[in-house]
Amino acid sequence: MTAGPLESGGRDPGLQPERTRLAWRRTTLAATVVAVLAGKSALHEGPSATAIVVCALCCGLWLGFLAVAHRRIRTLSEGVPPAAFTPRHASTAALCTIALALCAVALVL
Repeated sequence: MTAGPLESGGRDPGLQPERTRLAWRRTTLAATVVAVLAGKSALHEGPSATAIVVCALCCGLWLGFLAVAHRRIRTLSEGVPPAAFTPRHASTAALCTIALALCAVALVL
């Protein structure tokens, strides 16, 4: 009896892209919650010019992150081994995340 790829110490090449795709979905959901809470916090005491600008900035950053995440999820779902994540897309995702966090800090302070 021959051992399967998992029994012989190998790894299933289909699992890693699936886990990564699910991680992107969770991260997108978390970014959505952050953007909604940031918008709610910005407009809590009534709409002011600063609050509207911060809310619009949060929405723009969320849309940028959503675009990168959707592209990556689609790439991972194609069924063939996915291409490497380009540095430009990785930088965009990281910058959107950091900027969204800075907006959240600005809203709390």
